Amino acid sequence: MQYGICNLGIVPIRLEASDKTEMVTQALYGDLFKVLEQRKKWSRIRFAYDNYEGWIDNKQYLEIEKEDYDQLSKAGLNLSKDLVEFVTDETSSLYPIPLGSDLNGIDLLKHKFEGNALKAKSPKSNLISTAFLYLNAPYLWGGKTPFGIDCSGFTQMVYKLNGCMLNRDASEQATQGLALSFIEESEPGDLAFFDNSEGDIIHVGIIMADNHIIHAHGKVRIDRLDHSGIYNADTRSHTHRLRVIKKII
Repeated sequence: MQYGICNLGIVPIRLEASDKTEMVTQALYGDLFKVLEQRKKWSRIRFAYDNYEGWIDNKQYLEIEKEDYDQLSKAGLNLSKDLVEFVTDETSSLYPIPLGSDLNGIDLLKHKFEGNALKAKSPKSNLISTAFLYLNAPYLWGGKTPFGIDCSGFTQMVYKLNGCMLNRDASEQATQGLALSFIEESEPGDLAFFDNSEGDIIHVGIIMADNHIIHAHGKVRIDRLDHSGIYNADTRSHTHRLRVIKKII
């Protein structure tokens, strides 16, 4: 088994071993993973954080030893907290890194970081203020940053920045936590999940106060939430059908 760390700011993870295939998620700076299969130009990886799998370009990560992987996997919360920051290498070259990058591998990568870091788990009441850091970020399938993010990437990153682990996809996140019977039982920071006509979970957002929700749909936006689902005031219509509300923390 081989192991790797993302040594660049934002790296696409593909469905298959080709640049032409769907981006299913992104590796952010400092993300750790196991290398499940290695080809000449591509490797299939499994992330340490959420066990998500996909293909990464061999030029866009650094191989590390198992001992380093094991040690860093057990390290505590240490994430960049600003929308954009920089690390520098031994030649003083700058590497831009996005919000939520993992800084535990700084020494291993021989980089320096002088920005602000999150090192402590936050109370649930902090989730909404974190979510606002992504407000108006454009929707991007597989994205996980303020420069492009999908619905489950948004919820995962908001929770991650507050020290709470969520799975990657909405359908996987829907298996976590405690189901609530009514919207009235929810509180800001709980997750609302939405399904399609076949009953598959296809969307997720973070519940706010006063029957509002913040979610990634076209962009990270705030809409009304009622018993039917998400009501978009711009289109004067419901855009998503409510399936279940989950209390994660």
